[in-house]
Amino acid sequence: MKIAENPGYTSYCEESGKHYRRENMELKRHHLEKARQQGLLEPAQIDPLWEFLQNQPAESAQFRATHILFYLGGLIAMAAMSLFMTLGWQSFGGLGMFLIACSYGVFACLLADWLLWRKHQPIPAGLLAALAVTMVPLAIYGLQYYLGYWGEHHTAYQDFHRYIDWRWLMMELGTLLFGAILLWRYKLPFMVMPLAVVLWYLSMDLTPFLFHDEDLTWHLRQQVSMVFGGLMLLFAFWVDIRTRHSLDYAWWLYLFGLIAFWGGLSMQHSDSEWSKFGYCLINLGLITLGGMLGRRMFAVFGGMGVAGYLGYLAWDLFKDSILFPFVLSFIGLVIIWLGLRWQKHEHVIQSALRQYLPKSVRELLTQRR
Repeated sequence: MKIAENPGYTSYCEESGKHYRRENMELKRHHLEKARQQGLLEPAQIDPLWEFLQNQPAESAQFRATHILFYLGGLIAMAAMSLFMTLGWQSFGGLGMFLIACSYGVFACLLADWLLWRKHQPIPAGLLAALAVTMVPLAIYGLQYYLGYWGEHHTAYQDFHRYIDWRWLMMELGTLLFGAILLWRYKLPFMVMPLAVVLWYLSMDLTPFLFHDEDLTWHLRQQVSMVFGGLMLLFAFWVDIRTRHSLDYAWWLYLFGLIAFWGGLSMQHSDSEWSKFGYCLINLGLITLGGMLGRRMFAVFGGMGVAGYLGYLAWDLFKDSILFPFVLSFIGLVIIWLGLRWQKHEHVIQSALRQYLPKSVRELLTQRR
């Protein structure tokens, strides 16, 4: 994803970008490599300096009151116009809902423009742009309601976040289109959040659209969710590579892709012990992938999956076994020992493995360290 030239955005970067980066930059190994290339460090100094920095106690993150207020206010506004929408809004009629949603969206965009280009405040600007995106489903629903799309047995807008229905597809596709346009204009990572949520909804609502009603089973829904989530993860990885030298646009895509993939996978049922063991291996793969990409959320979901499988072994397969707790604790200690060995030789092992990867992937892994 290349960043298009924008005079306002360039001005923002020139005036406040350096100050913003100084306060938010996390030192990574490739920064030391760049310093070596510029003659500021000797090659032999990089490894000892990096090891020294890695062993320093982590400083607690600075929670600024302004940032907390920004996110709290923005999330409350988005929730109010989406999750907490009440049936009282139906009294405005379809045209009324459409006009109110459009007015909210236009006002949010104008305010985001002012905050980003004039005041150089990317966080509240991103929140307001995301609020504008959340207005799109309501605007499309209001227009559909006004044109009689929902018929006599219409569904209330508040059910958009509660029930699966293929008729939501037009609202979801419209939101993705409008959201992509705003993301191209503002290029703020938080704006990916509502798009990732809509993609997650789309993965659920596509099932009744693609298959006949009589064929709809939970097993089929789980499979569609798992496949769609896998595709979202691949798309997030592609975005991650394309934006590896800029801001993090892939975080929300990874999160909701994992929710769709891991949720569909974990709800699968099989009486085969090999299938259950395969589920454990997939979750171990997620943990490994999270370590490679520097994405802790993979380790969180994978850890929950492994814990679930171990719980099954403890309470079902080896319910009355005396040796199982001892064997399991021994395995845990071995994993800790492997972690210590990996930490000691991490740089050598990673350097040996990364030489077989494409250059773009190597750069991504270096950036995430």
